[in-house]
Amino acid sequence: MSADVMIYAQELTKRFGSFRALDRVSFEVRRGEVVGFLGPNGAGKSTTMRILTCFISPTEGTAKVHGHDVFDEPLEVRRQIGYLPQRAPLYQDMTVFEYLRFAADMRGLDEGTFKTRMRKIVEVCGLAQVLGKDIGTLSHGYRQRVGLGQALVHDPPILILDEPTSDLDPNEKAEVIRYIKEIGKDRTILLSTHNLSEVEAACARAIIVSKGRIVADGPLDQIRANTGKTRYVVAVSEQGEGAPGAVEVEQAFTALPGVSKVAELPTDDRAHAFELSGDKDSDLRAELFHLVAGKGWTLLELRRDAQTLEDVFRDLTKGDEQRDRKLGVAADTSES
Repeated sequence: MSADVMIYAQELTKRFGSFRALDRVSFEVRRGEVVGFLGPNGAGKSTTMRILTCFISPTEGTAKVHGHDVFDEPLEVRRQIGYLPQRAPLYQDMTVFEYLRFAADMRGLDEGTFKTRMRKIVEVCGLAQVLGKDIGTLSHGYRQRVGLGQALVHDPPILILDEPTSDLDPNEKAEVIRYIKEIGKDRTILLSTHNLSEVEAACARAIIVSKGRIVADGPLDQIRANTGKTRYVVAVSEQGEGAPGAVEVEQAFTALPGVSKVAELPTDDRAHAFELSGDKDSDLRAELFHLVAGKGWTLLELRRDAQTLEDVFRDLTKGDEQRDRKLGVAADTSES
């Protein structure tokens, strides 16, 4: 294993009774990477993170964090990581300062080191205005910031963050992602989230799990490109002489060779907009233009894109709910 591999998982398998939550999961995260760890509820994300943070043991397989085995050297592993679970373990009756001091004491930090670390944490996590307030009086967004602060207090080289923006409003989510990008400049981060736009904003690479297995792993552009589809957005005017109806436009696009899927998009009352799917190596823009021009329609927009990460995610994780129903196991968000 290379020295710059900070997180190493090999053939990780975890069974809960007859249910296999993880099925031979293998991946590596290298020094300085910020990696999105994606999957629907019940796919095995939190189970993987709990193994990496030594909360549970795998049924089979091995995992190492910063070169330390999670089974044989759990204390060394915990010294190397900062962990923010989906529900941050906060003491409501403590002030923010008291709680961070408590976390530092548990990590064995001396007074001088704690003061140095606090200055950085307060700056990065935006806690200056709430240091003296009881945690129980804070908004959920500020509590997440405090949870992130405790994960950073001992200056770990590795951060494992499980749904750090859950239940936050859009402004709070944007702030937390900004913090993650800032602290990710000199750390290795494994970020689990359901918000795919956050992964696109903060991560260069993603790992997607489905039914306990990895179904995609690589740079975001590569994952999008390897899905076998290209996305087109086409809009035509519905105003003026000879303007078509939505059904007519949809039928014309559907009949075009190379188009595999057509879906209408919401728009205003002046246009019909559609999303089309085609083969990843094709370019149908010329055919679409000639089709619209030949019909005498007014073309308002024509765009060719790779599939969005959300489209890729849906395609790769289809069937998870059917699996849960078949097994009689409900997808538990705590085991996402």
